[in-house]
Amino acid sequence: MERFDLIIIGAGSGNMLLSPDFDDWKVAIVEEGPFGGTCLNRGCIPSKMYVYAAEIADLAARGPIYGVHSRMDGVDWPAIRDRIFERIDPIAEGGRAYRQRLEHIAVYPSRGRFVGHKQLQVGESMITSDTIVLAAGARPSVPKISGLNEVTFYTSDDIMRIDQLPERLLVLGGGFIAAELGEVFGAFGVEVEFVVRGPRMLRDEDDDISAWFTEQYRRRYKVHLGCTIEGFSEDESTLIRVKGSDSEGGFETEADMLLVATGRLPNSDRLGVAATGVAVDDEGYVVVDDHGRTNVEGIWALGDIAYREQLKHLANASTRMVAHNIIHPEDLRTMTLGAVPHAVFANPQVAAVGMTERDVVAANLPYTKVTRPYGAAAYGWAMEDQDSICKLIAHAETRLLLGAHIMGPMAATLIQQLIQGMRFGQTVDEMATQQYYIHPAPPEIVEQALLEL
Repeated sequence: MERFDLIIIGAGSGNMLLSPDFDDWKVAIVEEGPFGGTCLNRGCIPSKMYVYAAEIADLAARGPIYGVHSRMDGVDWPAIRDRIFERIDPIAEGGRAYRQRLEHIAVYPSRGRFVGHKQLQVGESMITSDTIVLAAGARPSVPKISGLNEVTFYTSDDIMRIDQLPERLLVLGGGFIAAELGEVFGAFGVEVEFVVRGPRMLRDEDDDISAWFTEQYRRRYKVHLGCTIEGFSEDESTLIRVKGSDSEGGFETEADMLLVATGRLPNSDRLGVAATGVAVDDEGYVVVDDHGRTNVEGIWALGDIAYREQLKHLANASTRMVAHNIIHPEDLRTMTLGAVPHAVFANPQVAAVGMTERDVVAANLPYTKVTRPYGAAAYGWAMEDQDSICKLIAHAETRLLLGAHIMGPMAATLIQQLIQGMRFGQTVDEMATQQYYIHPAPPEIVEQALLEL
């Protein structure tokens, strides 16, 4: 059994752990897939490169609204796909090659699994260390539905690399992955249909945002809500069929391709963490304290395997924290960056930080709220935007911002000033009046909401 000073399982955010402080450590990196993890290879980066292309296609189609003679005549899917992965794949391979060249690092290109206390089986090798970091991320969740495992389907892991566009795409799910990828294919001319278990899409968002988002998708796509699925089937021509019922009654539909986008599962089970005594919660997330430590001394966890908010910016912050805490056990840090923001890069774009209105009501906090349309500001008026909104919720007594929810163009950018204001304890009145807002730029949408609040 070979002993290391540090074992890192997962080369996504885990690969970023190795600051110069670890240059004299003997390190093992265990990674069965490409370096860079989900974000680089099958998540944030490629999906947003597709989203950007989809936005261009949508703008071309909408040109006549503004008197511009443009139209969307279709897309060259292989060209879009190859532009993306011909840039990404060399980065992933370069990351692996770089680590393999370093004398103090051993790279194990296989899946690791614990077989005893701090004993990891990797292929034919057995390795151990007093210090281990679990950074193995998460994977798509596939629900147990009759016939689903007997038909051809894709997940976010592989649909972005298909060879050609389908004519009809059936999307199982109504969360952010379903919304983003469904919109990409829809913007490229594919007929998209959603099958959603819940009463709305993006149901984890603020109720108003979720309802308005769902309404906008129902204008463009066929969306089945409140679904109970009887089963899936596939005929000889590889046509996928699904039968079930929704909020309006029974339905049966078919498509050329099926995307299963029903959430993600942490990979703790694949690592067999129970064999080394690491505790997980009811959903399989590794339990960590405020410093990134598991219940087993010397074993740490970061990123999607430990945090339900499977967000790269949260993973990055947890990586920096764990790296510091391993080197400086006498000066343990926590992630004290305030509320964790997120965005959905769909059409419309959604961004949020802090509490939803239902959270505020459940907490029995005194509050005031405002919902301001984009079109009330000069830039929104220029865009002739009649659907986008900025919703803010403030504590009625302290005047601190409790939650911000934006749906519309540039939402992920517009919310940043509110994230900063919340982080540094500004009241909504200070945010509204103690700085200039460039006229007629989009941030005036936020300014007007703050002033009304």
